[in-house]
Amino acid sequence: MTSPTPPQAPSPALGWLLAVPALLGTLISLVLPTAQTIWLSLQRGGVLRESTYVGFANYGRLLGDGEFWRAAWFTLSLVAMPLLVAVVVAPLLAVALDRAGAWPRRAGRIALSLAIVTFSPVGVAAAWMRGLAPDAPGLAGLAEGLRDPATAPGTLRLIVAAGTFGVVCALAVMAFLPALRAGSVPQGFSDARGFSGARGFSGGSRGGVGPAMLVVGVLVAIATVAVGLQTFSFGLVLTRGGPERSTETLAGLEYDSAFRMAEFGPGASVATLTGVILGVLGIVATVVVAASRLSVTLTPRTAPEPGAAVPTSPAAPAGVPTAPAAGPIAPGAAPAAAPVVAPDAAAPRGAGTVGMAVGIVALVVFLAVALVCAWPWIDGVLASPTSEAGSLRSQVNTWVPAIGGAVVSVGVAYLAALGIGGLRPLGRGSEWLLLVFAPWLFVGTGPLGVANWQNMRNMGLIDSFLALVPPLLVSVPALLVLTLLCKGLAERTDKDFFGGVFLPSLPMAGILAGAVALMNAQDLLWPLLVAQKPTLFTAPVAQMAQLGSFAAAKPDVGAATPLLVVAVALVAVVAAQLLYLDRLAITTNGSRARTVAA
Repeated sequence: MTSPTPPQAPSPALGWLLAVPALLGTLISLVLPTAQTIWLSLQRGGVLRESTYVGFANYGRLLGDGEFWRAAWFTLSLVAMPLLVAVVVAPLLAVALDRAGAWPRRAGRIALSLAIVTFSPVGVAAAWMRGLAPDAPGLAGLAEGLRDPATAPGTLRLIVAAGTFGVVCALAVMAFLPALRAGSVPQGFSDARGFSGARGFSGGSRGGVGPAMLVVGVLVAIATVAVGLQTFSFGLVLTRGGPERSTETLAGLEYDSAFRMAEFGPGASVATLTGVILGVLGIVATVVVAASRLSVTLTPRTAPEPGAAVPTSPAAPAGVPTAPAAGPIAPGAAPAAAPVVAPDAAAPRGAGTVGMAVGIVALVVFLAVALVCAWPWIDGVLASPTSEAGSLRSQVNTWVPAIGGAVVSVGVAYLAALGIGGLRPLGRGSEWLLLVFAPWLFVGTGPLGVANWQNMRNMGLIDSFLALVPPLLVSVPALLVLTLLCKGLAERTDKDFFGGVFLPSLPMAGILAGAVALMNAQDLLWPLLVAQKPTLFTAPVAQMAQLGSFAAAKPDVGAATPLLVVAVALVAVVAAQLLYLDRLAITTNGSRARTVAA
């Protein structure tokens, strides 16, 4: 009997072709605005007067008078507590849920999903603003400390830590849980066939759970710092950088210089320095990914839970392969291989009970802490009056551009990921191509805001609905994740490219598009820059305008998270968690060549 002919892999040239849209999108929406920002930083002037070249004078003044260093230090201090949540609390919770078994882990995923879909930076900040009222309820009264320059920095740090606890912990746990499944990835499995007799259950070739958790921990820490460096909404809503500039962040300093003072040069200087830091962090993260040979894949639906016992013959002790079943053997065929049990696969029954109890207790503690931290927002939503900020028009302004921008940016990234990760044009080193995009891995709308606003003005699009679409044509974080997934699928499938890589990775592209849409919808900076007409306000901008209005008695805290949107998003996220994300596994050190049975 001869072996079946393996599927013919597409030409690597197709991989280069699929990456072209992402390269063009990066050039247009990332490289050119970056160069434009650097050029603007060497000039003085802007909107109100003609620009003149001043060389590095803006940098000398910015770095010399301590403005930048003060803002940078305070911005980093805001990240400290969320960073501890991301790299200490989240992995502990992830381990507890993973060891608890299937249903506690899935229950935890559902609870964490609620923290993700209800998070709105402007809404959370608006809820804490209620603490400045004379009759401030409960924990929100902590905001009273924002009035004094001596206590405002510490108070804002506590508010940011409390307001972001749930979403930071949830996102970090979502990253650590797949790493804990590294040991459950069979060598060379095929998702369609599950385990075959010729492929033993061995996690050693993947580098194990420890290396995977370490790499993910480094990436989570870098991402937390990078996102924190671009903090804008909390500072603008709660303090506007005051009192006496004691709570000014890097993003706030850029916004004040470029748009409040109408001086593009100093604002672009802050953006450039921030972009350099983010670029270094992006390159470091990408090098960590490529050097560790990180990959993401889908475990079979019938894969055993980590730590679960693998059935053996009643006569054989646990951990000892059983004899092959009796039965006729075809002439010339080798006897069927015995099931192989991982040395650590069989766990004592008592350990499962203890693990489940620990997981349930950890989840309950997380929910209790998250509920306390989110109570000002919950109370604010329950007490929110109906206002223009939550109208249908503001919701259309919020979600249509957000979803459109997400579909474009993730769609372009997905094509490149299929080419780089699925078709591997450079072979085993193909993921090093991600270094081309790495400097913009963590760059949001802020560092490129000055250049992009100027481009919108030059095209006459300011105060137009089209301007509300986020200006990034390619989502580099989505490109990284999808490339690692396509790589993992390509290494472990025995199907053709369409069935083994494209179809299994397509749901992840949809999930990431939804995630990017949520981020776009809750962004305050970009729509604040390009829309001055109230008829074009998104929900976060309308909330911001409401807070600055003397006519508004109470802020509409829930305007950016209406019940219908939250319900639809929660159903979608829970379905994604249970049907797809719960099957993901993150591995390191690549994979061995698959051995296909004759």
